[in-house]
Amino acid sequence: MSGLVLYIDTSDVRPGALGALKAGLEELARFVEANEPRIIAYNAYLSGNGSLLSVVHLHPDEASLDFHLKVAGPRFAPFARYVTLKTIEIFGAPDEELLLQLRKKAELLGGGTVIVRELHAGFDRL
Repeated sequence: MSGLVLYIDTSDVRPGALGALKAGLEELARFVEANEPRIIAYNAYLSGNGSLLSVVHLHPDEASLDFHLKVAGPRFAPFARYVTLKTIEIFGAPDEELLLQLRKKAELLGGGTVIVRELHAGFDRL
């Protein structure tokens, strides 16, 4: 795949887990910032009532997302206590190896669905 890769995952937050989830997300974001120099953006968003979490990251290419899953991946397991993953959406055209990694992450965090949306038209200005 060439060009930018947009990743969005959406999860239900487990009852009573919001405080621990917030602390874990802050720690994970610091880790990603310190250890993944190619990632363009990494952000966690919560709904107003704290029941939904969306994590959004932007990568310059597929290799950056692959690197993220390998470097930060070992830190995902504790989040299974806090969330149930609903979807992982990838905007791009990941290869089969990357799709396998994403499906493993989805299974780890509750069995959500991996959705791929391939680019039809557009441009980037970064």
